[in-house]
Amino acid sequence: MHYTETSVIKDATGQPIAVILPIEEYALIRPILESRDQELAGKLTEMQFAATDPLYLADLREAMMAFQSTDNEWWEHAS
Repeated sequence: MHYTETSVIKDATGQPIAVILPIEEYALIRPILESRDQELAGKLTEMQFAATDPLYLADLREAMMAFQSTDNEWWEHAS
């Protein structure tokens, strides 16, 4: 099978779910896709670090306490 143009693959409802590109077009966007993968991996690493970082956890607790205080002031809670 030889594709010379871009083809859109759709699901049963007609929504686009994938694209088949000619190799030349893929070669043009491949660096963008790879950099995005690296960016997401970096964000995941930061999130894993944050889960054990004392400063982040202290800031999180402080923000949640402030939210709880504001929440208690503005909303009626079921008894």
